[in-house]
Amino acid sequence: MALLGLRDVRLAFGGPPLLDQANLALERGERVCLLGRNGAGKSTLMQLLDGTLEPDAGEVVRQGGLTVARLEQEIPDALAGTTYDVVAGGLGEVGRLLARYHDASHRVAVGAASGGGDAALRELDRLHHQLDAAGAWQVQTRVETVLEHLALDEPTNHLDVEAIEWMEEFLVGRAQTLLFVTHDRAFLRRVATRIVELDRGRLADWGSDYDAYLVRKREALDAESRQWAEFDRKLAAEERWVGTSITARRTRNEGRVRALEAMRRERAARRQQPGAVRMQAQEGERSGRLVIEARGVDFAYPAGPAGARPIVRGLATTIMRGDRVGFVGPNGSGKTTLVRLLLGELVAEPLAPDAGTVRHGTGLQLAYFDQLRERLDPDRTVFDSIADGADWVELPAGRRHVSGYLQEFLFPPDRARTPVRALSGGERNRLLLARLFTRTFNLLVLDEPTNDLDVETLELLEALLVEYEGTLLLVSHDRAFLDNVVTSTLVMEGAGRVGEYVGGYSDWVRQRPAVAAIPPQSAPKTPKAPKAGPAATPTPAAATPGERRRRLSFKETRELAELPDRIDAAERAREAVYASLADPALLRDGAAAAAAKARLAELDAEVEALTLRWEALETLAAEVGA
Repeated sequence: MALLGLRDVRLAFGGPPLLDQANLALERGERVCLLGRNGAGKSTLMQLLDGTLEPDAGEVVRQGGLTVARLEQEIPDALAGTTYDVVAGGLGEVGRLLARYHDASHRVAVGAASGGGDAALRELDRLHHQLDAAGAWQVQTRVETVLEHLALDEPTNHLDVEAIEWMEEFLVGRAQTLLFVTHDRAFLRRVATRIVELDRGRLADWGSDYDAYLVRKREALDAESRQWAEFDRKLAAEERWVGTSITARRTRNEGRVRALEAMRRERAARRQQPGAVRMQAQEGERSGRLVIEARGVDFAYPAGPAGARPIVRGLATTIMRGDRVGFVGPNGSGKTTLVRLLLGELVAEPLAPDAGTVRHGTGLQLAYFDQLRERLDPDRTVFDSIADGADWVELPAGRRHVSGYLQEFLFPPDRARTPVRALSGGERNRLLLARLFTRTFNLLVLDEPTNDLDVETLELLEALLVEYEGTLLLVSHDRAFLDNVVTSTLVMEGAGRVGEYVGGYSDWVRQRPAVAAIPPQSAPKTPKAPKAGPAATPTPAAATPGERRRRLSFKETRELAELPDRIDAAERAREAVYASLADPALLRDGAAAAAAKARLAELDAEVEALTLRWEALETLAAEVGA
């Protein structure tokens, strides 16, 4: 028997059913990713599973003693207390006891500083004994671990990459059953053991491979389109037959007529695949070759209780026309601040560096998509938000009425008159994109554009950006999106350091261990800038005899040639172990799961060691050749 599931469930809210004879079975230890378009009913399905909603028909199946917890998409309005209180509250009575102990500890510390706190001290002692009796001290470690990795100082922000990767390891390493919704394809590939899609009220099981799902889904939609075309052809033929003449109507086959009526009903009940967003960027005139140049830029937030907080120190970077630059770093590290520093007077509220200079090229036309959606007036309607109340917009294909343009971003006419404050997160994102693409630009800045978008819309945006010929600055925590779009990455590395790397997120990850492995005394020094002058060009310093690199030995040359194949074999073995960990049967076998995880750790270490060895030999060979 399944741990949790749906059996022939139907649920509707006045329109077409969100769930129509839906069936689902979650087995113990499975991690199921639920896919579906925005508005398909994914959150509703989860509310059915946790008991918040009841179906109109059918049954929600739960094993006895099952406990279901659901992480809501939005922060509940009634949520109160400190961050520690909220996290500990997830552990039931023991967690609430820990929260009270944490609060009493704080009051004792404050009381000691002010010369009081006797009552708090007595309460702390009493709570200490209760926690001893409940054996709850090990639970405190779980609360502190979650706080360390997931608690945010700005709760409206989504998780940063570091927190996402920690969560991946946390979820994969536990044997709990999980149903989750995500637009993060890297997270999906790492965590899901099975993919289920909610499409037009029905649930379909697509197995565990996301890339295979994409192929099979496309094939299924193509087959559906062909079947519908053939059905419509037959229906049209029958309609012609029944209306040919009075004689035909008098002598018609009543069985054939009944079949025609059934076909009409079937055609009327057909639910079309939701439309796809249609985006087209209005690229302006080409800017000058130089877009942004920063030299020696320093910026820090004003001193607080812990002193001034540096965001950038000595930043030097050049962004040229056509560059697509990603910005990566933890929440609160200053990615958006860095973007505003680089844009300077191009934005309404510019930031000026404390030291250094930022220079802009010529002919720049900026379009800015902001992370907090703060540029949408919540009291205006969707219609009025597109062109400041105008009825028409100018697009590359010509003049369009706002209502027709909004339908390309999946806003039907009735939804176009909805106030912005009533929109979901995904709808607000689509509205911002719709407004953004009415403008002409050659410098596009996107700050967390992927939040709340469904995967289909996300991939359409991704394809548009790949074809975009202007300059792009992209702040994102979506690793797959960064990999597929950007050509270089600026990484907030802490203490004001900003690292610059070629490629996307995965390229940075591959380069990061090699950079960290360079001993301080052998780290490459930045050459001084050449003196100004028409013929001034950087000239590498000649190495002294004592600094000359030795040549690779015959053995090392052969090793260098073999290393790529060895790395590839180790990575294939690692992928095989990952695949085995996706098997619920293995996860239920504690010893086998532990052995697989130990093997995975060995292979991770082997891949890293082989990669570092290859980089060292490749660097030595390149230096000798130079």
